[in-house]
Amino acid sequence: MANYNPGRHFLQIPGPTNVPGRILQAMSMPTIDHRGPEFATIAREVLTGLKSVFRTQNPVVVFPSSGSGAWEAAFVNTLSSGDKVLAFGVGHFATLWKDVATNLGLGVEFVDTDWRRGIDPSIVEAKLIDDKDHAIRAVLAIHNETSTGTVSDIAKIRRAIDRAGHPTLLFVDAISSLGCIDLHHDDWGIDVTISCSQKGLMLPPGLGFNAISEKALKASKNADLPKSYWDWSPMLSLNEGGYFPYTPATNLLFGLREALLMLQEEGLDNALARHSRLAEATRRAVRAWGLEIVCIEPREYSNALTAIYMPEHRGADDFRRLVLERYSVSLGSGLGKLTDAIFRIGHLGDFNEAMLAGTLSAIEMGLRVSNTPFSADGVRAALDYLVAETT
Repeated sequence: MANYNPGRHFLQIPGPTNVPGRILQAMSMPTIDHRGPEFATIAREVLTGLKSVFRTQNPVVVFPSSGSGAWEAAFVNTLSSGDKVLAFGVGHFATLWKDVATNLGLGVEFVDTDWRRGIDPSIVEAKLIDDKDHAIRAVLAIHNETSTGTVSDIAKIRRAIDRAGHPTLLFVDAISSLGCIDLHHDDWGIDVTISCSQKGLMLPPGLGFNAISEKALKASKNADLPKSYWDWSPMLSLNEGGYFPYTPATNLLFGLREALLMLQEEGLDNALARHSRLAEATRRAVRAWGLEIVCIEPREYSNALTAIYMPEHRGADDFRRLVLERYSVSLGSGLGKLTDAIFRIGHLGDFNEAMLAGTLSAIEMGLRVSNTPFSADGVRAALDYLVAETT
């Protein structure tokens, strides 16, 4: 029989994030007829509310899926067999997104990186200028690379595309940035923004989103990749009345309505400022410990998570296991070529100063118990910053 572990568990991975009680309560409502008038009212409210978070006037499609399904939906609705995309290997998830394109029969021009920086807009511009025949039909840009805690400047990437005079579509993965890091679907000229429910929107996994531009909708008229479940057309048609072409994740949509209400009550700008404040406090703790942040460009630091190298770039999995077993705190693992080299602190979603203080305290205790070489007072550095910022 397993031993009881008293107190609350700290889920500080970069998603799924902590689900607030209000959302859990909303999701516990009895399931209703998804073709009835009560559901239609809820669905229209949710579909309208999502636009404010994506900062768009255009449609947002909701799939019962993970973010990976939303990736695939973006491809199959806008591209045709043999089309080419430009992708950047800024981390594990950027690489997986490239693999989805390859599996769908798309050509991929892949620019690899050291996983410590975001996408370089000058390379985007140069690649598109060289593409005289406009074979590249989409640029794939991860806004916040969840495996490394590195942010790419989407507005600069859009300007690079425009300077090149290239007609390519711009796809942006905002899976771990939506509601956490400033994002403007319309103003930044994004054609498809991809996201999902279990990060900044504070829900369990199960909903995938595509925010769609007019240009992307036009491209969908001629796209010939096979699609049925992922087809935007019946979704958009039935969504106008508050319905879906197949059974939606009804109770997740109840939770999403509550999440959107909570963001409205806090104010999206206030939520973004909160994420920025907690992220900077985390980084101050890491620097005080004398540990190394994976992202090496301060202007590209993520406000959703911080990825940290263990000394000598090994032993991270044993360290995470110790922190979990002793202090009931789950930290994110290293992925791909960062396996066992790093741990990740998620500071996104339903999260505040006291929760961060507890998380950082557990990490600092873990560093001591594991005899990891570090400097003390990381927690103090974070708390000093937070006190100064809130007084």
